[in-house]
Amino acid sequence: MVGFVNWKITQLVQRRQYHSGITIVWTTGSDTVAFCQQISKECEKQRIAGCTVYYSSRSHDAAELSAILAAEQPHLPFYGCSTCGEITPDGMQDYGAIAVLLPTKWFEVSIQVIEQVDSLGMHAVSQQASEHKTNFLAQLNTSNTDDIYATLLIDGLTYSEEPVTAALARGLGSIPLIGGSAGDDLAFTGTSQIVNGKSYSRAAVVTLTKCSLPFSLYTENNFVPTPHKLVVTESDPDQRTVKEFNAEPAAIAYANAIGLSHEELSSRNYASHAVVVRVGGEYYCRAIQQHNDDLSLTFFCAIDNGVVLTVARSEGMVRSTRAAIERIEHQVGKIDVMLGFDCIYRKLDAQHRNVVGRMESLYQEHNFIGFNTYGEQFNSMHINQTFTGVAFGHPL
Repeated sequence: MVGFVNWKITQLVQRRQYHSGITIVWTTGSDTVAFCQQISKECEKQRIAGCTVYYSSRSHDAAELSAILAAEQPHLPFYGCSTCGEITPDGMQDYGAIAVLLPTKWFEVSIQVIEQVDSLGMHAVSQQASEHKTNFLAQLNTSNTDDIYATLLIDGLTYSEEPVTAALARGLGSIPLIGGSAGDDLAFTGTSQIVNGKSYSRAAVVTLTKCSLPFSLYTENNFVPTPHKLVVTESDPDQRTVKEFNAEPAAIAYANAIGLSHEELSSRNYASHAVVVRVGGEYYCRAIQQHNDDLSLTFFCAIDNGVVLTVARSEGMVRSTRAAIERIEHQVGKIDVMLGFDCIYRKLDAQHRNVVGRMESLYQEHNFIGFNTYGEQFNSMHINQTFTGVAFGHPL
């Protein structure tokens, strides 16, 4: 794959620090111990409010990673999840790990784990979020939420992102939310999360962050709707599966709409020919995960009978992402670091269109750090195929 590191050969651990003191540690290989030791070294240089760790489950065992890091730095608050690739200061990579360390000079962080989110119920999720908010504000001795944002890392295979995100938004009130669905390198067998020495699955990790730097939350996609409409006429909402579009087998109807046969369908096609739904005058992607032997399609997001989807085409990813970053710069000034979530289908689409190098250059130019997800969250919505996160301006 053009632009990606060969993980079997390169076993490096690197670090980079930005003007604000935000420090990034990353590895292109599978040496978990060396990775955790470098994080520990960084913690000896400055006080760290919180550390986020994104890792490939193919190269790093969640329980081992969490235990080693906790042993190296017993007092370090850390949290993270498995990925479909990481975005480092060197660009995009597969099968490695990356850590983001936020200094106490600018940040205060509180971490909450909500277990078994796919069976907990919206009221319980909302209540836990509300209690988390109350406790954090009490800890800060303030009622002002203007400089606080929330981050969600959720198991991307629980099919629960929509209700959980909506419930969290209700519980958090005025605090804005961004998030990413954990991945497993497109294996679709199981994702994981880590918090302070423990590992989890079927969980949501919610962090509240108070930030003294200028910051702005953002989300962006690069889809243009076409005239092709697909109406869900039969589905299994619990499994996020569409059996029929327009009273035809879903895979056949979708393939016909994008000019292919259903035998040709692949993740690359889904990435390049998204389907979108219109909400409040804006279009939001509903990404297809896979096609099944019975000609049904399984989605990364909620789906139901009667939903009208529009086939969209992906165009101008580099141009639209650059325009989004320019809008952010108008809000925060010169960008120090951007942290966030980039959908795995954006990476696949970039590969298909041979713009990986250009996207990497754009991300490096504006210090974008993050991971490739199975979906993104923005305020009360679960969305797909977006570039979502938080940007920090230079210290004033």
